[in-house]
Amino acid sequence: MRNRAGRSGSEDGLGPKIQADPPALKFKVVKETSSSLQMSVSSPFRLYDADPPARAETPPWEQPPVARKRHLNWALKAVLPIAAVLLNGLLLFVLVSLSLAEGERHVILAVAAAGALLICVAVIMVLAVSVRRPMLELQDKIARVRLGDMDVAVSFASRNDEIGDLGRDFNDMVAQLEASREEIQRLHQTQMSRAEHFATLGELAAGLAHEIRNPLAGIAGVIEIIGRDLPPNSPARSVIKDAKEEAVQINRILTELLEIARPKPPQFRVGDMCSTVEHAVMFARQQAITKRIVVELEIKDAIPPAEHDPNQINQVLLNLLLNAIQSMDKPGVIRVSLESDEDDVLITVADEGKGIPPEHLPNIFRPFFTTKGHGTGLGLSLARRMVEAHGGHIDVTSVVGKGTEFQVRLPIAPLQAEAS
Repeated sequence: MRNRAGRSGSEDGLGPKIQADPPALKFKVVKETSSSLQMSVSSPFRLYDADPPARAETPPWEQPPVARKRHLNWALKAVLPIAAVLLNGLLLFVLVSLSLAEGERHVILAVAAAGALLICVAVIMVLAVSVRRPMLELQDKIARVRLGDMDVAVSFASRNDEIGDLGRDFNDMVAQLEASREEIQRLHQTQMSRAEHFATLGELAAGLAHEIRNPLAGIAGVIEIIGRDLPPNSPARSVIKDAKEEAVQINRILTELLEIARPKPPQFRVGDMCSTVEHAVMFARQQAITKRIVVELEIKDAIPPAEHDPNQINQVLLNLLLNAIQSMDKPGVIRVSLESDEDDVLITVADEGKGIPPEHLPNIFRPFFTTKGHGTGLGLSLARRMVEAHGGHIDVTSVVGKGTEFQVRLPIAPLQAEAS
């Protein structure tokens, strides 16, 4: 059977081989400003999708001012009701003063009009001090916050009224925004450090795997020769067999480690997804016979051709199916279903195994995380990376004691999606 890593050699993949040195991982910071942080990582951990078009972002301080609607002046809105009440009072006063002499009536009316005018001026001055100034200050502070200046606070927050409540709320909001920005920057720096750390580890792992596999191939060859030279009834044959199996296991671990450190881009082509799934199920059935586990395949809909890499999707499904087989301690059924869901193909793998504890679910796709006594913990991480490289995603639900269900969603071929 052809080795999945795409190399030639003996059946167990341990024959002599020549490999190029692993590519160095690169990490660079593209841009870092006070208002926006962008990072570009060139490493084996990226997906092989087309890079999105660069988007020109205008800094906040260069953006045009926000266009505001014209409103009725606040002073007019405040004075008009007062002026209407005073005018009505003045008219009533005029009607009452008709019984007075003409000279006295004019004096009284002049005094009343002057009093009404003074009241309006006093109201406007009070409103200007107590309302207009805080609103202008608040508007200025909001403009500064919009430009990225979080070191602002309004001075009227100490007032013991609704305007003071507004000021205190504004100051609290700015303080929370500042704390959130500092936390985001801290997390960003942490992520950058972790990305650099993982890039270094990936480069180291690729180099170590390359250096280990060459002598391992020689060891496997010596074991093969010794096994052929032993007498048929020699008790050492069982030891040679165990040694060869361990060498194959080490080679498999190194292969998975290399695939994690140096992922290969998928070779897309429009093909029959049913054939890919059937091939994986057929192989899994051979592995499940010894445990009396039945692998059922149900194709629910007429599945249109999907753009995918058959080798990688076959590897993803085999990983899920073998994990399902290993999770079942007694005879049972593993159900594999294939259906179309709008513009996607949905593949479901459900088992009747032990299930995954809720506290472990967030970590199952992390490299080297495993709850099994054997295994490397790289299978699910590699499977998710392959699915995401296809533009899809993988989800999991599990109930302890009842089983686990994985759902793989892959896009249908673009031409078929447009035709439908």
